Amino acid sequence: MRKLLTILFVLCFFCCSAQELNCTVQINSQQVQQSDRRIFETLQKALFEFVNNTKWTNEQYQLTERIECSIFINITSRDNDDFKATIQVQSRRPAYKTSYNSTMLNTNDQDFDFKYIEFQPLQFSESTMLSNLTSVIAFYCYMIIAVDNESFAPNGGEVYFQKAMAVVNNAQGAVEKGWKQFESTSNRYWFIENFLNPRFKLMRECYYKYHRLGMDVMTADIESGRAAITECLQNIKKVNQDQPNSFLLRIWFNAKADELVNVYSSAFPDVKAKAVALLSEVDPGNVTKYKKILTANSQ
Repeated sequence: MRKLLTILFVLCFFCCSAQELNCTVQINSQQVQQSDRRIFETLQKALFEFVNNTKWTNEQYQLTERIECSIFINITSRDNDDFKATIQVQSRRPAYKTSYNSTMLNTNDQDFDFKYIEFQPLQFSESTMLSNLTSVIAFYCYMIIAVDNESFAPNGGEVYFQKAMAVVNNAQGAVEKGWKQFESTSNRYWFIENFLNPRFKLMRECYYKYHRLGMDVMTADIESGRAAITECLQNIKKVNQDQPNSFLLRIWFNAKADELVNVYSSAFPDVKAKAVALLSEVDPGNVTKYKKILTANSQ
């Protein structure tokens, strides 16, 4: 009995102190020509443990509450301890009372150069930049958590957006690209700047309304949930008129384009027509996808 109670105590403690992320990490090194592949396996294992074992917040997450996400790193070249790579980050959120997972983030960062010495511990500090490797990973971990929290409560991700901005601020002296305002219009600086910029207030509100009032409602009342999503798109249209082709709009539709096709494919013809017109205006790059809505079988 005592042994059983000890096991239950350990399990309960583990469940109550579970980390925030349930993240798969994959390293692709096929473009690198070398015989010893062990360092890439070591790096993948180290990053997996860094992401999943770091306590990124002060919140208590149950095992079932951990955020499902993935990090895919494509190594394009290596020169001793110097690596050039790209990083793709995705995260998902379950829709209420369903097995469906809604994509929250789907972003591909082309500026990911870093140093890595095999078996050297990966360290991160909130107050200073210790390495580009851990700073980039930490930035995206905070963004994953922030966007997920934003979908459950208005401004729910604010504290984690601020932590992501702190990472960016700490990296302003870095030689690696991706952190500075003048380097690009679609890097990590602009990613977090858009979320915190008051001009994108309506856009941020959509993360809550779309998921909590839209996707979470559709199982019980599909028309009401779809109407909330349409209202979000109207707000996104206003943002687009004020800030056309902004990075945050691209981030949103990279995650949501395919899902929106599914949301409206079963709608009534008049709803379909209005949705396609609206989506084609705010996201012209995916017009071909959205036109499929018109030919899909209605409910």
